[in-house]
Amino acid sequence: MSGRIEAPPVDPTAVDRAYHFYRARRHAKIEHRRATRMAHARFWVFLAILVLAVLVLGVTVWGEITRLFGL
Repeated sequence: MSGRIEAPPVDPTAVDRAYHFYRARRHAKIEHRRATRMAHARFWVFLAILVLAVLVLGVTVWGEITRLFGL
């Protein structure tokens, strides 16, 4: 016993695994950002269509009311 500390065994695939792990994490973060942007866009498009439908319905009802009661 010489009192020397041995270096831990080196895993030859550790660097490759870490590279793939961080690359996958970065890809997931980018994909999440893209999905969030798409969700916001879908929300605003749906809201605009809904407001347009309410306006069309309101104008139609108002026209029918004025025609029915002769306003």
